[in-house]
Amino acid sequence: MKEDLKNRIIRMAWEDRTTFDEIEKQTGLSEAEVIKVMRKNLKLRSFRMWRKRVSGRVTKHEGKFRENRRAMKRISGRSLLNQSAEMD
Repeated sequence: MKEDLKNRIIRMAWEDRTTFDEIEKQTGLSEAEVIKVMRKNLKLRSFRMWRKRVSGRVTKHEGKFRENRRAMKRISGRSLLNQSAEMD
């Protein structure tokens, strides 16, 4: 793997807003392959810290992110309705 591609993958993986789906679209690497690149190229402590940060993180998985946003919008909408009803 070329050094510049490897650095680009690592940079995108560290970013919170870049999903694994987006990394796959741009580089062709699946989530498992990105994890392998990170494991191979980061120090053990840095890899563990990154893994802990992204494990289960909604923003790193496009589908989960969309579901979570929909749920938040529903809750927000209900909260606004409840607050306006309480004010009346």
